[in-house]
Amino acid sequence: MPAKVLVVDDSALMRRLLSGVLSDAGFEVIVARNGAEGVQQLTDCEPDVVTLDINMPEMDGLTALSLMMQARPTPVVMVSSLTEKGAVATFEALALGAVDFIAKPGGTISLSVDDISQQLVAKVKAAARARMRGGPAARPVAQPAPSPRPAGSLATREAAAAQRLSAGARPKAGQIDGLVIVGVSTGGPRTLEDILPALPAQFPWPVLVAQHMPPNFTGAFANRMDGLCRLRVRECAATMPIEPGHIYIGAGGTDMVVVNRLGRLAVQPRPETPGHPWHPSVDVLVQSAMALLPAERIVGVQLTGMGDDGARAMADLKKQGGRTIAESKDTAVVFGMPQELIERGGASVVLPCGDVTRQLCHWIR
Repeated sequence: MPAKVLVVDDSALMRRLLSGVLSDAGFEVIVARNGAEGVQQLTDCEPDVVTLDINMPEMDGLTALSLMMQARPTPVVMVSSLTEKGAVATFEALALGAVDFIAKPGGTISLSVDDISQQLVAKVKAAARARMRGGPAARPVAQPAPSPRPAGSLATREAAAAQRLSAGARPKAGQIDGLVIVGVSTGGPRTLEDILPALPAQFPWPVLVAQHMPPNFTGAFANRMDGLCRLRVRECAATMPIEPGHIYIGAGGTDMVVVNRLGRLAVQPRPETPGHPWHPSVDVLVQSAMALLPAERIVGVQLTGMGDDGARAMADLKKQGGRTIAESKDTAVVFGMPQELIERGGASVVLPCGDVTRQLCHWIR
């Protein structure tokens, strides 16, 4: 029996285009013209997946999503415009419970759905298999590592910055003993929000994150994470030295790599590497780090996502003496990426996302 997809969009053109792509892929498709109608159709028709536009009159996508998660939690793929405002709203949607998003290539009303048709079908198929984690109140939260977190430290970027300044014990610039490399895709933003903010300000190794994401979204994501984390978070949009106390997010539309610049490690964005279907590529990032550091000075973390990006390189990392963590099926929104690492024998440990930070702090002191 084909999966049932509810397409919610106020544009008749977009409803027709999206419905056509999904119908051709074998899905049963129903449509709604606005957020209010989408909420009603959710309970009346009980779809397996929802695609939900963000910008709609009468009831916007964020309001509709919140009501959907209360009425009948269902995997939702947001359809977002390629703008900074659209990116910010998208991350709010992911925090509310959406499992993934897709960017319209040409703005609010696009005639170029063919450009994203393969992505749309793949993301809807992954969403149909996704593990729902519930709304914000039900989210599993990573246990804070060694140093306690003051009340309200996640509320604002100013609070996080003040905490960083008062930490006192942060590593000095240039003293890098190793790297943590995180690979993640579908379901990643919410999972990273459960893990990275729990890292203490004095965490000694920099963290490099390859989160599969299109251009124009990674900058907004890095800014959001910078407001949540004790460590500073930056998008790798240009070559920059790797510093302790920092998290680096690979820029969408590029592959982030580790390079040697005048005897110091740096991260650098490069054009998407041919032969790798997902970007920023986890495999490319891990391989670049292994070319410059001994394996025992690298820890790989493979989190939720479809596909196998990172599995080969992290399995090789473990074989050469590095340590790796694979997210368990219990918490992975999509178990594809960590499952591939486990099946290759490349996972040193398999943990739910709520235990990842504690394991990192146990290994890295």
